[in-house]
Formats: sequence, C-alpha cells, structure tokens
Amino acid sequence: MSQGDGTKLVGAGRRKEWTQGIVSPPVWRASTILYDNVAELRAAAGKDSHHRLFYGRRGTPTQWSLAEALTELEPGAEATFLYPSGVAAVSAALLSVLSPGDELLLADSVYDPTRSFATGFLARFGITTRFYDPMIGGGIADLIGECTRAIFMESPGSLTFEVQDVPAIVAAAKARGVTTLIDNTWATPLLFPVIELGVDLSILACTKYIVGHSDVMLGSVTATPSHWARLRDTSFALGQTASPDDAWLGSRGLRTMAVRLKHHGAAALEIARWLEVRPEVARVLHPALPSCPGHDLFLRDFKGPSGLFSFVLNGGTEAARAALIDGLELFGIGYSWGGFESLAIPVDPGRIRSATRWEAEGPIVRLQIGLEDPADLIADLAAGLDRFRAAS
Repeated sequence: MSQGDGTKLVGAGRRKEWTQGIVSPPVWRASTILYDNVAELRAAAGKDSHHRLFYGRRGTPTQWSLAEALTELEPGAEATFLYPSGVAAVSAALLSVLSPGDELLLADSVYDPTRSFATGFLARFGITTRFYDPMIGGGIADLIGECTRAIFMESPGSLTFEVQDVPAIVAAAKARGVTTLIDNTWATPLLFPVIELGVDLSILACTKYIVGHSDVMLGSVTATPSHWARLRDTSFALGQTASPDDAWLGSRGLRTMAVRLKHHGAAALEIARWLEVRPEVARVLHPALPSCPGHDLFLRDFKGPSGLFSFVLNGGTEAARAALIDGLELFGIGYSWGGFESLAIPVDPGRIRSATRWEAEGPIVRLQIGLEDPADLIADLAAGLDRFRAAS
C-alpha cells in the first residue's frame, strides 16, 4: 500500500529489535562490544558489520535506525552512511569515487565548503576539478573527458538557487560511465527523491531539515547498490562516524519533518511573493517563482518548495544592506538553516564563481524562513526595507 510522507517518516527505521517495545529507538552508546569468547571475537572480525554490533565506531541500533529511515525515503537506494557533519558527508562521498588523475565536474553554484574541498584537498592529491554552468543540462556531455569520473550537482544552489536538469545530467553521465552525486539538502528526499532519477549518491547536511532544531551537526550519504560498498569502505577507512546522541536527535527531528517542511515551504513562498513586488527588491531567487532560473525544471521534478531563498536588492550599498539585516527582530544573523528559527545573512556569490559570471542589480540577502507566523516576518522585513531605503 502506498503511504504518504508523514506516514513514512513515523514508521521508518523503527525495527522491533531496535525499539524493543519503546516508541523510539533508545540511545545505545558504545565503544567496546563484548564477546563471549575468543572464537566469537575472531569470527566477528571476518563478517560484514552492517547492522551488527562489532565495535562502537561501526554503529549501534541508534545510528542504524536513522540511516535505515533515510534509505527508506529514497526508492532504489541500498543503504545510508551517517557522518558528523554535512561537509564530512560531501568529502567522504567524493573520496569514495575519485582517485589521483581523475577529474571532477562541479556545478559553479555549489556550497562554498564543497568548492574549497575540491580546489584545496582534492587538488593536493592530483584530482582536477572543472566547474560548469549549473544550467548546462544535457550539454554537460560535451564536458565529459577521458579522465572525468564524477559529476557533482546541487539543485537548487544554496546561494543563487538555480535548478539543475538532474535527469539530463544523469543520462549524459550514465552514457559515459560517470558517477553522479548531488547535495540534496535544500529539498530532502521528501521533496526531491533523486536516487529514483538515477543519481548514484545523495548527500544531505542533516544538520538542516532532518534535525530541524539548530542543535546538532550531522550528515548522510545514501547510495545505490553499485556504490554502497565503496562508500562504506571509504568511510570506515576515514574513521567516519556519527555519535549515537546526535543520531537519536536526528531521528527525533525526522518524525516531524513532513509537517515542518510544509510550513517552511508555504511561509517562504508567501514571503517571496511579497518581496517580489517591493520596489526595493530587484528580483527574488526562489525556485517556485517563474523568474527563477530553472523554474520549469522545479515544477517538473520537485514535489514542493522548502524554506530557503535569496533576494537581490535594487541598488544600494553594503552599509544599506547591513542596516536592513542588523535591525531585524525576528531573524537571527548566522550560518546554517533548516531550524525552527528564521535567519538572514548577506551573501556575495560573485566572489566564488569561475565558470559563470554572477551579476546583480544590488546586494543580496539570503533568508531562512522558520516556523514563525509569516505575517510577523513580513512586518519585520518591511521595517528592514524601510531602513535599507533610508540608508541608500
């Protein structure tokens, strides 16, 4: 029987042997796992430790429950590995598919730490990165060379929100035997189940919507059957693990994510539409608006919007933008997003672009819309735009 998103999230990862009659799997903290005898210890070392107690770093039912729940959200996936942050998840995923001499194609709109990992760490080990226009679609076939081993996507981009043609890029990659990875944090599998579109590795900064309360660092990579073993082995070799306490908080947040995402998405779209007609705003970068690059792809591929978007001011100075943000009462000033509270930060994508040129009518502000009443947030932004206009 087909189930709705809320139903899936309530039941996902709750095996009886892990819950033991408790509604939520308890927190199993462990480093050492004890064996009854030497023969049992030796036998354990030669077996697959997936979902089997071996050593604390390999996980307990607390971590397995969240990982299995995330896997269940991605039809066609084999399994999920958890990490102590989203950046750790990105790094492990890339290291699982790249070797010295390989080339990575990376969307020009990706998260800045992903970009830095590619141009810094990967470059030190002889892995080349070429950036591509996020709107290239199937044209990426022309960029795939003999050494290209992976294509990394982020759709929409977390600063400028271009929506990529993921199916077209995947088709071009599969035709040449190239692995595809995507940072799917903005939408989560609830709004954009990418594994069923053919993506090989789906990456989440679970710090955001999975946790939902701005109090845990957590990441995940969900893999197809063809890529799971190498992802797992690479992650084990790197010593990657997520603490059981953090995994438990991730599982708790996951249960309410469908409800939260609906509010985040509806409130953000209401505020985006309000901003769109303000004279102080040149344009709003929100995938659900027709003016956003890739809007037609958003309508085709996504089940709905989430709560993160940007808007471009109509002229103005850095000081005027700061006046807008500094005086906001309901928006915090800080990195990350996906929590219950609203945030506003200045962003300057032009300084990190290399394959495409970013030009804007004025400074840019990125908003994370939390769970507050949209009318209150609009009133706060209206006062902020008044300050911007006065400072300009």
